[in-house]
Amino acid sequence: MSFVVKNQILKIIFILLFLSASVSFAQMKSQVGWMSKFGLAGGLTATWMFPNYDEINRQLPNFGISEKLSGGLLTWGGSGYVYLMIVDDLRIGGMGFGGTQSVLSSTDGFDKEVKYGLGGGAFTIEYTLPFIKRVGVSLGAMIGGGTLTVEQFQNKGNFSWQETWDEFNGNGETENISRKMENNYFTLTPTINIDIPLTRFFAIRVGSGYQFTMSESWTIENNKTLNNVPSSLNGDAFFIQTGIYLGFFAY
Repeated sequence: MSFVVKNQILKIIFILLFLSASVSFAQMKSQVGWMSKFGLAGGLTATWMFPNYDEINRQLPNFGISEKLSGGLLTWGGSGYVYLMIVDDLRIGGMGFGGTQSVLSSTDGFDKEVKYGLGGGAFTIEYTLPFIKRVGVSLGAMIGGGTLTVEQFQNKGNFSWQETWDEFNGNGETENISRKMENNYFTLTPTINIDIPLTRFFAIRVGSGYQFTMSESWTIENNKTLNNVPSSLNGDAFFIQTGIYLGFFAY
């Protein structure tokens, strides 16, 4: 069995163990009679992700950029949820996010840039712990997909409309180059979120999780296959999430 397959199996096992903890909490609650939480909400979220930039940073000096990608990647998006009611304290919803970070340099008259981006969307399922009062503490998972992009740019001077077409038929000369590489992935992401209602209709969220991605295939330009991409260049990332929610909260 290959290392990649083993790695994906371990990710799935981790998710299943995480979700089984939520089920055990539900069984415990039915035995002691805690009151079910309910409500619905939606709002704006900001997520600080911490991906692995190492493989890109190794290439930047050869590309002519001395700066490195570092720190976190700020993404923006929205999310929402509703309690099912037919299963106490269980809520479902959805979310989406996206963001980019880039490094730039001017070398020998060329403006060079490398841009890193993550974005995606997911179905969410969470179990809110019934024995915690006044706030909603929820264990759950996001199940969905997304895209990791790496873009390279080398440009000199300004562009004209006709020259952009002439470059492809041999009538023009250019030193301008751009490339866009993409990795579309499936994700299973365990999460923990805390929703703090300030009123019955307004709450703030803080939470975290880890995005496990499953996809080894990359494409470049117009969906051409890109081979030999290092396996460590992927969308796996720990993240911290905050949000502002409007809705109805009964904790």
